[in-house]
Amino acid sequence: MILPGDFEKIRAMRFDPFQRQAMSSVSQGHSVLVAAPTGSGKTAVAEYAVARALSIGKKAFYTTPLKALSNQKYADFAAVYGPGEVGLLTGDVSVNGEMPVVVMTTEVLRNMIYESSPTLSGLACVILDEVHYLQNPYRGGVWEEVIVQLPVEVALVCLSATVSNVEEFGEWLSTVRGATDLVIEERRPVNLENLYMAADRRSRRVRLLPTFVKGRPNPDAAALDGPESARMGVRGGEPWKHHVHHKGRITSPSRIEVVEELSAREMLPAIYFVFSRDGCERAAISCLEAGIRLTTSEERETIREIAEAAVEELSDRDLDVLGYGRWLACLEVGIAAHHAGLVPPFKEAVEACFALSLVKAVFATETLSLGINMPARSVVIEKLSKFTGERHEHLTPGEYTQFTGRAGRRGLDEVGYGVVLWSPVEPFSSVASLASARSFELKSSFRPTYNMAANLIRTHREDEARGFLNLSFAQFRSDAEVVRLEAELRALPPSARRTNLSRRIDSHTHALSRTFDRVTGLLAQEGYLSGWALTAKGERLSRIYHESDLLVSEVLEAGLFDGLEPADLAAVVSSVIYEPRLSRGGPGDRPAGTARQGRQVWDRFREIQQIAFHIATLEEDAGLPATRPPDSGFASMARRWTSGADLAVALGQEGMPPGDFVRNIKQLLDLLRQVSEVSPVTATREAAAQGVTSMWRGVVALANPASLTGSVPR
Repeated sequence: MILPGDFEKIRAMRFDPFQRQAMSSVSQGHSVLVAAPTGSGKTAVAEYAVARALSIGKKAFYTTPLKALSNQKYADFAAVYGPGEVGLLTGDVSVNGEMPVVVMTTEVLRNMIYESSPTLSGLACVILDEVHYLQNPYRGGVWEEVIVQLPVEVALVCLSATVSNVEEFGEWLSTVRGATDLVIEERRPVNLENLYMAADRRSRRVRLLPTFVKGRPNPDAAALDGPESARMGVRGGEPWKHHVHHKGRITSPSRIEVVEELSAREMLPAIYFVFSRDGCERAAISCLEAGIRLTTSEERETIREIAEAAVEELSDRDLDVLGYGRWLACLEVGIAAHHAGLVPPFKEAVEACFALSLVKAVFATETLSLGINMPARSVVIEKLSKFTGERHEHLTPGEYTQFTGRAGRRGLDEVGYGVVLWSPVEPFSSVASLASARSFELKSSFRPTYNMAANLIRTHREDEARGFLNLSFAQFRSDAEVVRLEAELRALPPSARRTNLSRRIDSHTHALSRTFDRVTGLLAQEGYLSGWALTAKGERLSRIYHESDLLVSEVLEAGLFDGLEPADLAAVVSSVIYEPRLSRGGPGDRPAGTARQGRQVWDRFREIQQIAFHIATLEEDAGLPATRPPDSGFASMARRWTSGADLAVALGQEGMPPGDFVRNIKQLLDLLRQVSEVSPVTATREAAAQGVTSMWRGVVALANPASLTGSVPR
C-alpha cells in the first residue's frame, strides 16, 4: 500500500513501466485509463491516486461493482490508514462516509451525484475499479451515468481488464471528460501455460498435455477426441489412425483425480471453476471423503484459528445450521468451496486461508473471477459452458481470459497454468480456439430508466438531459460524431446552445432519445410529470434507487406498505426484491405467520401483483423492457427474521442456502432503508426503520467488515 509520505521513495520502488506511466499521469492531476491483465498490478496505481489526493488535502473515492469487493478494499485501506480514517458506503451499510478516503459501490456515487451531496466537496479523484463492468446488462449503465455527470474537475482513474477496443473507450472518455491518458499493458506479470487434461480408462492415469505446441494446437491433444477429430490431424502426411479405439476409453478426469494430479506435479494452489454451487460443495466433500490431505499439522492449526475468529460471534445453534463442522473439516485439509450461497464469514475465512496458501484447492463458481484478490498457481475450467438460470451458454474469450487471469502469483510463480478438462461434448478445437482468442470487446448496456429520467428532469433542463443521453458510450459506439458535437455544445454558454451546432445534433437519429421519450411518456401518463417538472410522486421516484423503481413507487402511492408492523412490512417489501434462482417458491406460496397476519401479507401481495400487471401492460404498449414481477417466495423468511427468530427458525423448510438468505436480507435492508426515507406516511417510515434495526444482527451483521466497528445500516 502506497502512503502519502512515500512519494520520495517512488523512484526506488520496483514498479513496472506501465505503472510508472500511469502514476505520472495521476501526479499531474490527469484522468487515466489503465487496461491491463488480471494480477498485473493495476491496484498500485489506484493506491497512488488515493495517497496523492490525501497529500494535497483532498478526498479520494474508490468505487467497485460489487459489495464484496468494496468490503475487501475497505479492509485493505482500513488496515493501513486505520478503521477510523476510512469510510465504506454500500447502500445497506454506511460507515465514516465523510472521511477523506471512502470505498463505495458505483451506485452509491451515482446517487450522490444526483443528490448533489456535500460529500462530493473536496473530491480530487475517483477510482473506477473493474470499469469494464459497464457492459453488465443489469447494472452497467451506472458507470456511464457517473463518468458523464461527475464534475469535470474530478480526475478519473479507470482500471479495466484488457479489452480489444480500449482505444475506442479511451477516446470516448477524452471526449466527455477532457484529455484522458491511456495506459495499456498486454503482458501478463506471470506467463500462462494452457493445458488440456484427460483421463485414460485403460491405463488408469491422467494425461496432461500442452494446448499449443510451437504456437499451434497440439495434435496429440486433438487426437484424444477420437476417430472423427483424429482424421482432421495429419502426421507425416498420413491420417491419424492409431487413436481409433479411443471411443469410450478417454474420459474427463474426476475432481479427485484432478486435485491429486495437480498436487503430484506441484501445481497447487488451484482454483477449480465448476459453475454450480452444488457441484462446488460436492467436490469439496468428495475430496475430503477420498482422504485427500494437503496441509501440515501447523497449517491446520492456523486454519482453525482463522475459521474460529471468523465465526466467533455466531451461536453454536447457528453454526450447526450452517454446517460448520463439515466446512471446517474440508478447510483443515486444504479444500474449500467458494460461491454466492456461502455465508460471508465462511467466504471471508476461505479467502483469508487461500491468500496465505493454507487452502490448496478451491472449487468455485464464476463469482470468484469478479475482482476478489485470490491468485493461484493453477486455474482449472471444468466445462466450456455454464448455466445462466435459463439456458447453457458457451464461455466467451473474455470470460476465459478473466478466469485464467487468476493463474500465476506475481512474485511467487514463474508460470501460471490454465487447465481445461476433456469433454465428450466439446472438441479440443473449441478449447484451442478459446485459449488463442484475444478479442474481448467492451460494449455498452446503457439505457434510460425511470429513476434516471426523474433525476434528469429534476436536475437538468430538457436540452441538458437529452445532451446527457447523447454523451453516453452507447451513443458514441453508434455515432461518435453526436458525442463530439454534444461535448462541444455543453462547453458553450446556455444562450448560444440553440445554434452552427444543436441542429446538426438533432439531424441524427437517436435510439436512446426515443427510449427516453417512451419512459417520460409513461411517467407523464401515470402522474409523475407535469410538463418538464416532477410532481410529488415524481420527487419520490427520484429517490428510489432499485431495479424495480417504478413498481416500488406505485406500491408506495397505493399505500400497500402502510399500516403494517415491521415484520409484516418486511415480508411485503421482500416481494419486490426477491428473485428465485429456481422454480422453487414463487407467487403461489402463501407467506407464513398467524392466520390473520399471513392473510394480511398475502392480500397486500395480491394487490402488488395487480399493480405489476398494470405496469407490464403499460411497458408492453410503450415498447419498454418489462419490470421484473414480484415474488412472495422470501416473505415468510423475511418475516421470521425481522420478528427475531434465530437462523434455523428463519430459514424454516424453504431450503434456501444461508448465503442466499443473507444476500436477500441485505437487499431487503437497502430497500427498507429507502422506504424509511421516502414514504409519505410517518408510521410507515418508522416501521421500516424498526425493521432495519431488527434485521441487523447475527450472521447478517457479520456479513461486512463494517461489523468490526459495530456500525448499523444508515
